[in-house]
This record gives sequence, structure tokens and C-alpha cells, in this order.
Amino acid sequence: MSLHGSYDDNNLFAKILRGEVPAVKVYEDSDVLAFMDIFPQSRGHVLVVPKDVKARNFLELPAARVASLLGAVHKLTKATDKALKPDGVVVTQFNGAPAGQTIFHLHFHIIPRYAGVALAGHGSGKQSDIAELHKIAESIAAAIE
Repeated sequence: MSLHGSYDDNNLFAKILRGEVPAVKVYEDSDVLAFMDIFPQSRGHVLVVPKDVKARNFLELPAARVASLLGAVHKLTKATDKALKPDGVVVTQFNGAPAGQTIFHLHFHIIPRYAGVALAGHGSGKQSDIAELHKIAESIAAAIE
């Protein structure tokens, strides 16, 4: 999909936000939902999506929503670092298919990096064990300040 287009109400993240598809939740408030990526690029890969907005990408996010979304991304990055103690953390966001976006609801990735451990490909990793994802989510949630 191109950078510009129509929002699809049936995208995976819209379905997760409506409760139609399960997710391993890490954090939720009135503006955002954070959950574990079930095809993680690394142990502890978290996705953060804005709620109640039909933004396919960052360019379509209303300016009034930027602070709350990035505030949540910051809070969750710090919690991920505290809980999992990675050697580094990638915070990234893709806009349009040519940039690597595969699900067209705005989302940020928080990807812990561990020295000597290769990063799985975006959208091509192995599906994680859901019970393990719940344990990781609980540890990150407990580290939120």
C-alpha cells in the first residue's frame, strides 16, 4: 500500500482495538494500547497503537494526539529497558509499504536488542509462545513508572 490512501476498518490492529482479535496486552490508557508482537523481531518486542483514530501512518495522526502517543512510547521503552535489561533498544515506525509498513494502522515498535543475538526480519519472525509473551508483558507492565 502506498503512503496515502483510505483507512481500512478491518486491519488487524483495528480488530485488536475492538476486541475482535486477542492480544497480549502490556499497557492501556484512554489514548493508546500496547501489546506484544506475536511475531517478534526480538524477545520483548512491543507494539504501541493509538486508539480512537483512523490514522494509517504517522502523517495522518492529528497533531493533538502526538504528545500522548509519544509519551506512551517513551514510558514503555523505559519499562522495557528496566524489565528486560537489553543491551540496546530500537524504537521505530514505518510509513507506507515501501518503508516497511505491513499493517496500515499507525503503530510504533519497541524492539529490545541483545548483544550477539540476530534480529529476526520485520514481519517474518517465528510466532512466539503465547504463555511466554504473557510473562514478558507482565514484567514490562510491572516496570512502568
